[in-house]
Amino acid sequence: MHAQNSKKIAVVGTGIIGASWAAYFLARGYTVAATDPAPGAQQRLRSLVDACWPTLERMGLHESASIDRLEFHDNVAATVAEAFFIQESGPERLELKRELMRELDAAAPAETLIATSSSGIPISQVQDVARHPERMLIGHPFNPPHLIPLVEVVGGEATSLQAIDQAMQFYAGIGKKPIHIRREVKGHVANRLQAALWREAIYLVQEGVASVSDIDAAIAHGPGLRWALLGPFLNMHLSGGAGGMDHFLEHLGPPIEDWWADLGTVTLTPELNQTLVQQVNEAIGAGDMARIVAQRDAVLLELLRLKAAHDRLP
Repeated sequence: MHAQNSKKIAVVGTGIIGASWAAYFLARGYTVAATDPAPGAQQRLRSLVDACWPTLERMGLHESASIDRLEFHDNVAATVAEAFFIQESGPERLELKRELMRELDAAAPAETLIATSSSGIPISQVQDVARHPERMLIGHPFNPPHLIPLVEVVGGEATSLQAIDQAMQFYAGIGKKPIHIRREVKGHVANRLQAALWREAIYLVQEGVASVSDIDAAIAHGPGLRWALLGPFLNMHLSGGAGGMDHFLEHLGPPIEDWWADLGTVTLTPELNQTLVQQVNEAIGAGDMARIVAQRDAVLLELLRLKAAHDRLP
């Protein structure tokens, strides 16, 4: 057994994201100490971990992995007292996050890294409450964290380079794909890229260019297949043929700039929201959510397995 797997990770906040993190850490062979003040939180956490476990078994468990290594505590101090790493996934409310970070910093050992799953609150806006702000950073996962490898690591004004390096090594060491975002921006990187696509997709529905189902098909059966393997820049490079990125930019750059100029802006009005909800419900059918999620996860597992076997893919 790897020595670090005998150590403990604290999960603070056990909603959908926190519970998924807890399941993943358990699957990697760690002891997990968790806490959440919401009524019934422990029962919900254990139910969510149980629901994640079959997928994690298919992914492959560490030899020390066990659901029995999950602890639940009624307070933050007991949760983080022996933790070498803290993954905080509390609500996205600034004042609550600041108070929670103050509490974590006061209770955790000085060398313990504190990562927040926040998708929207910059770490610089919360780390000033701490005695040791240098060990605080963003460790933003993608939902569900137990399945999707990406973790966006973002330091704030007071975060040390050592903490960034330690977090990158930790996430990579447990099988994640961490990326270091070098400057704080709203939504980090991946959510900004998603938001750009969502804006145009919703604009096209609003303008009657295409339906929700056709736009989903356009991505799922077109560029989405390539993006899952290479990302946007390597796809551009390959689209340039033998000339690569240089040829792509020379020949397709001007048309792309013309498309950029024609992209739409959109406001989510009640009427537009109703149209989107109606078309999505029509596309997936009533009561089909669980089946779609199960099929999504099954295909994702196979895709991750295939990607791992090919060393030239990102």
